[in-house]
Amino acid sequence: IQLIVERGGAAAVEALPDGIRKNQNAAAETIENNVRKLIIDESPINPKYYERMSELLDALIEQRKRDALAYEDYLAKIAELTQQAKNGPTSAAYPTTINSPAKRALFDNLERDETLALAIDAAIRASRQDDWRANAFKVKKVLNAVRAAMEGKDTLAEAPHADYDGRPVLTEVDRVMDLIRNQNEY
Repeated sequence: IQLIVERGGAAAVEALPDGIRKNQNAAAETIENNVRKLIIDESPINPKYYERMSELLDALIEQRKRDALAYEDYLAKIAELTQQAKNGPTSAAYPTTINSPAKRALFDNLERDETLALAIDAAIRASRQDDWRANAFKVKKVLNAVRAAMEGKDTLAEAPHADYDGRPVLTEVDRVMDLIRNQNEY
């Protein structure tokens, strides 16, 4: 992955073992699998963004399989996609107030609602305490602040309930809390 990001797809191919390097399909599939792993690993940080990255990867794979791209063009595009996945979303695609990775993740995953993303960010910053993720009382304080910021926005019942298999159904607040827990910024 690092070679793809630093020097482009051709350098990544050169770094592969001889048996794979000499077969374009095997090399492409190896690179695709590594990019897919990167996307999966980074997905909890911003699920909506990495869902888009996954869709772009799927489209590139489809183009490669249909021979719609020359191999060198494919390598260039896969290198560009890898760069985007590795670096995460850039500030150019966001309002100026959405100026940090955590705010971008909230914005992307809250239907691009700038006001709500900023309100939740402010609520988290005001309520979090040191090592809040490891302490149930501190988590509850953040949860209550997020719930207050989202008042009226929760589309599912607030009380936990189970689906037909007995598994708990996450509310919107739960989903946002999972997203928040994955942000290094908080």
